[in-house]
Amino acid sequence: MSEATPFGIYLHIPYCKAKCRYCDFYSAPGARGVPQSYVDALLRELAKNARRPDTLYFGGGTPALLVPAQAAALIEAANPLPGAEITLEANPDVVTPETLRGFRAAGVTRISFGVQSADDAQLRRLGRTHTAAGAAQALAWARKAGFPEICGDIMLALPEYTNAEFDRTLALLRDGGCTHISAYLLKVEPGTAFYRNPPAGLPDGDAAADFYLYAVQQLEAAGYRQYEISNFARPGHEGRHNLLYWNCSDYWGVGPAAHSCVGNVRRFWPDDVQGFIAGTVAEQREGDCTSEDYLLMQLRLVSGLNIPAYERRGGRFTAAQRVFMRQCVGHGYAVWDGEVFRLTPAGMVVQNAILAELM
Repeated sequence: MSEATPFGIYLHIPYCKAKCRYCDFYSAPGARGVPQSYVDALLRELAKNARRPDTLYFGGGTPALLVPAQAAALIEAANPLPGAEITLEANPDVVTPETLRGFRAAGVTRISFGVQSADDAQLRRLGRTHTAAGAAQALAWARKAGFPEICGDIMLALPEYTNAEFDRTLALLRDGGCTHISAYLLKVEPGTAFYRNPPAGLPDGDAAADFYLYAVQQLEAAGYRQYEISNFARPGHEGRHNLLYWNCSDYWGVGPAAHSCVGNVRRFWPDDVQGFIAGTVAEQREGDCTSEDYLLMQLRLVSGLNIPAYERRGGRFTAAQRVFMRQCVGHGYAVWDGEVFRLTPAGMVVQNAILAELM
């Protein structure tokens, strides 16, 4: 495989100080940081890879629980290409000016903070361990540390949610120098604390859709251009790593619960941190990346689905599906010029229903 073909590496750091009440991601207790034995296991797997990535993503969990020397060792082992995008996710309350300077010196180019809300009562409700003031401080430290890309996450349609809460959160991130903002609707997943004990004041589906459309409008007005359902960036600051996922390009995930797609083959690691450390578990084949996968991913993007590219991957729309696509255009859910079919913000709200008709 040519290095000119886009390729990314995702390193899963599953450790967290505490489990948020809405989170269904695989994680492990991490109050004492990331064990060196886990870093050694990642290094063991990275040594098997000969392909240099042009994106490297530390996800979790809370990757900022790594110490900078651990991050530096992993970056060196991954051997990214010059100019690579190197992202590290962080919670505002686990970083310090010193660790942020250390991560930047190690080669991290993009720091991504899980801010979620500027309302302290809401943060406590979610099980977050930081405050709005702490988030603002972390953003200021990141600016001073010299990160060229600073990202922030917002959660929408939370319990007792209002547009005013969104406005305060957007202002916190904008004023904090964020070049990229992700805005996600809360989804109560099985197995989470919110699923076992649903909080009062959750918006219904119509209200959640209104919150989403308001967020899109306000983010655009603040200079953050939407390029994916939940992702907005200053022009030129789009996340390169996640675009690999949405464009069905090659990426290799390492660590328990990490997923990969290389050469149109999907693989995953079992949810077993101790087995991963011991080397007693291995990647499992999940299946092929199909034209339906491509359809699903491309319709997440504002740029939309290029139908000739979809057909080259073996996809085909029936006459009935094409009628449905024209109906989506007529109702304001999509734009279609005959070659590219893309969803409008209103269409993104009902994306699952549209996909159900097209897949």
